[in-house]
Amino acid sequence: MRISDTSDLWWKTAVVYCLDVEKFMDWNDDGTGDFTGLAHRMDYLHELGITCLWLMPFYPSPGKDDGYDIADFYGIDPRLGNHGDFVEMIRLAKDRGIRVIVDLVVNHTSDTHPWFVQARSSRDNPYRDYYVWRDHPPRKKQQPVFPDAEDSLWEFDEKTQQYYQHNFYRFQPDLNVTNPLVRDELAKIMGFWLQLGVSGFRVDAVPFLIDESDVQRPTGALEHPLDFLKSLRAFLGRRSGDAMMLGEANLPRPDQKDYFGGADGDGLTMQFDFITMQNVYLSLARQDPAPLVAALESRPPTAVESQWANFLRNHDELTLDKLTDDERAEVFAAFGPEERMQVYGRGIIRRLPPMLDGDPRRIRMAYSLMFSLPGTPVLFYGEEIGMGEDLAVGDRTAVRTPMQWTAGVNGGFSNAEKRRLASAVVTGGYSPEHVNASDQRHDPDSLLQFMRALIRRYRSSAEMGWGACEIVPQKSPTVLVHALVSDEGRMIAVHNFGTEPTVATFTVADAEPGDVLVDLLVDGRVVELDDGGSVTVPLDAYGYRWLRVIRPTGKRLG
Repeated sequence: MRISDTSDLWWKTAVVYCLDVEKFMDWNDDGTGDFTGLAHRMDYLHELGITCLWLMPFYPSPGKDDGYDIADFYGIDPRLGNHGDFVEMIRLAKDRGIRVIVDLVVNHTSDTHPWFVQARSSRDNPYRDYYVWRDHPPRKKQQPVFPDAEDSLWEFDEKTQQYYQHNFYRFQPDLNVTNPLVRDELAKIMGFWLQLGVSGFRVDAVPFLIDESDVQRPTGALEHPLDFLKSLRAFLGRRSGDAMMLGEANLPRPDQKDYFGGADGDGLTMQFDFITMQNVYLSLARQDPAPLVAALESRPPTAVESQWANFLRNHDELTLDKLTDDERAEVFAAFGPEERMQVYGRGIIRRLPPMLDGDPRRIRMAYSLMFSLPGTPVLFYGEEIGMGEDLAVGDRTAVRTPMQWTAGVNGGFSNAEKRRLASAVVTGGYSPEHVNASDQRHDPDSLLQFMRALIRRYRSSAEMGWGACEIVPQKSPTVLVHALVSDEGRMIAVHNFGTEPTVATFTVADAEPGDVLVDLLVDGRVVELDDGGSVTVPLDAYGYRWLRVIRPTGKRLG
């Protein structure tokens, strides 16, 4: 690895931070977050250390699906600001070394989008084939994405007497991406936002975006659905040499390899690793790293440009769909035992700290683990201060509550009356009185300060983003020891999933006389190896260590 590669392929060592502009900071006190508020919090994000800001949908929308029902792919929701505010935010972010990516939600539109309004006006309208229509739904009934809200993927349109497809809600008709005109429109959308300064896209629901199972393939269709992803990646390369696509593709491993573009790596640049995430929670529930180890070892080999995105929580439900029924039941029992904490029969609508009973040792171990996994870490706003959720919401939006800045009114998010807020502020033990950024900025022992330290160490440890993962044998059943190895060197992460103190004894591969381990997280202490390259590391309950191998002739800093 050349040092220039870490800049060229910037996503390999990025720290991604996802936020909803509507819920982040309200600067004009109308109850809704805005781009001006985000701009005024850019220094906070810079202090945190993040290098890539992912913005959830901010486009004009009826708001039936929290902004994912988009009525104008080129617009800015006027409640949040205008294009001038957006460009100013981009400028401030870049000035602080933060790139911005935006949600690309193009597998469907709102039913109020002008394309669909035209499409349903008559069967002969030029926009008709922008969507998927049938005289009768398929005989084989498919499961909707949101089974609690929809019982079919097809909705009857009275005016034109045909059914249109909607994998999500009935007010979100699916686009027909086999239509070359639609593909051209999507490329123009990407080109528009690239021109305004974004560095890439988080591509929503990728499997549904390229699904052609219910579409009659027209003239000009691509040979294979995955070719569409490759065409988008090629377009990015032509328009912006360093832009990337981060895909939401919750799929089995063989499919994930294909979505990356296989050995050529010409598909998605990054993918969220849902399988590893789900097995992290299974390992936490069992106090046994074995499920996580199996998930990591199941990752297919990828091209050097490709990267896994690691996360513990995102803006949706914590899906457990890739676990078996028995495994899912274990995780439900451990972290979401009440029915109100579960949704769709497959997920949990809680944030991490409440799931771990607020135990600071376990919370910090979980984030230490996430940052040390091979790949790029992704944070959801509020994770850095340990925010909780609002179970009263009752669905996946329970975690999309206003950011908690201070202990004051509305958590410092807005001075508007509570009834005017974009959503209610969390109450109870995780309310702003107990959890807020202002207090934690001045507390050296806070979670915020810990997260800053993790990010600093991650950013100075290129082997984490670039290195190959090796599971290091040792005998403690509650401990995971893994090494990350690259041309830069070797780093070893040690994590205790158990409730009791223990020790991990292991051998450092390829150790040479004089090699030592330097503790990167605690106090920089030096740990000596014995003559055979072995070492014993004591661990507290939920203990964790990051250890860098330093050689007498090496040039790496500890």
